[in-house]
Amino acid sequence: MSETVYPPVIWTAVSLFKLLGLKIRVEGAERVPERGGAVLVSNHISYLDFIFAGYAARRSRRLVRFMAKKEVFDHRISGPLMRGMHHIPVDRKSGAGSYAAALRALKGGEVVGIFAEATISRSFTIKELKNGAVRMAAAADVPLIPMALWGTQRLWTKGRPRRIFQRKVPITILVGEPIYPKRGDDMAAHMEELRVRMVELLDRAQRTYPEIPKGVWWQPAHLGGTAPTPEEAAAMDAEAADGAGI
Repeated sequence: MSETVYPPVIWTAVSLFKLLGLKIRVEGAERVPERGGAVLVSNHISYLDFIFAGYAARRSRRLVRFMAKKEVFDHRISGPLMRGMHHIPVDRKSGAGSYAAALRALKGGEVVGIFAEATISRSFTIKELKNGAVRMAAAADVPLIPMALWGTQRLWTKGRPRRIFQRKVPITILVGEPIYPKRGDDMAAHMEELRVRMVELLDRAQRTYPEIPKGVWWQPAHLGGTAPTPEEAAAMDAEAADGAGI
């Protein structure tokens, strides 16, 4: 597989991080295997999350193939980049094809990145998770690696203007212990374990973040921020879906 696009994109992103003085803290990067397939499952709070989730795999020198909605691949600018980096398009009208492509990548020894919440969490808490990540890991017999991002929402998130050139923003990236689902296992139990792990990682990322102010939009309501509660966020998502005719 030709890799003429992905390495330059990584170099550009890392150079920009340094130029902006982003304070990136990564813990648990050694849990991303140096070889063989793996499913990397992250929370989703920003349009830039795939960049920072992929950053967690730099220590292991892995290129993460992210599953992303088909519309991103159809865009005239992002499309060629996504295809050049061999990410995996997700067509919500034909999910079987996306699942099969991800499974082939995993069995071929690739690391596949998934945002199991499917959409950005407006409340900055863990939403309901889709079960595709667990099913893929079990079917391909590869580890399922939970992770949490925090701080990325300050750069660009749903319903907020882009501020991607802010300087010295702290970004926290936590990689958790792998889960090893197998064929025939209780998938519901693994789903619950994944959710618990992700909630714990996100809570630790939030509570150990260098800045924990009250009354700011990017802080979750339960920590004194003005972000929507999970219930309010769910209502906003439902209204947006209705407006889009979904």
